[in-house]
Amino acid sequence: MIVGTSKLRRTISLDNDSKAATDGHLIAEARNNPAAFMQLYRRYYDAVFRYCVHRLFERHTAEDITAEVFLKVVENLGHFRGNEQQFRNWLYKIATNAVNDHLRKTIRRNNLLKGTRQQIGSHVADCDESAEKLTLLREAVFVLKPRYQTIITLRFFENLKLTEIAEVLASSPGTVRSQLARALAKLRKVLATESTEKSEVN
Repeated sequence: MIVGTSKLRRTISLDNDSKAATDGHLIAEARNNPAAFMQLYRRYYDAVFRYCVHRLFERHTAEDITAEVFLKVVENLGHFRGNEQQFRNWLYKIATNAVNDHLRKTIRRNNLLKGTRQQIGSHVADCDESAEKLTLLREAVFVLKPRYQTIITLRFFENLKLTEIAEVLASSPGTVRSQLARALAKLRKVLATESTEKSEVN
């Protein structure tokens, strides 16, 4: 049994090493080979798109931003050096910058919140308690500054480790940890305020 387990572990290790080598080769080949780049595109599109949706809460805009992200990847892939995990984190960094730039330049907070309500209303005929809570959460997230939005999304929606988020944000894990704590405290405060205001209205 021990021999079998040891052999299995060696096999898994070899498979992982082979996969890493293949991924690294694919990234290098994608710099000059459109077919290889399309493989990277198909592999990472869903993750980037999902992240943009979680940041923007709006599918059409998320599609536009995702397209912009991969255009930037095409333009800058020749300068990238790193493994697959670093490539994924690099994509998140590009997506973060693109989303934050979009929020700064083209979306005012009031219009964004109004659009969020309209989007939820179009998908939920009867606004039950869970939908109302989701609305409050989305509105509260948009109150946070972009860096806090980024950290919360990467940590709880994309399930990145603090070390990975630190790489995306060019920061240290300790700084990310403290900023995450502040972001959650701010989020709880905003949610409590919005909940109180809603109760007073009703």
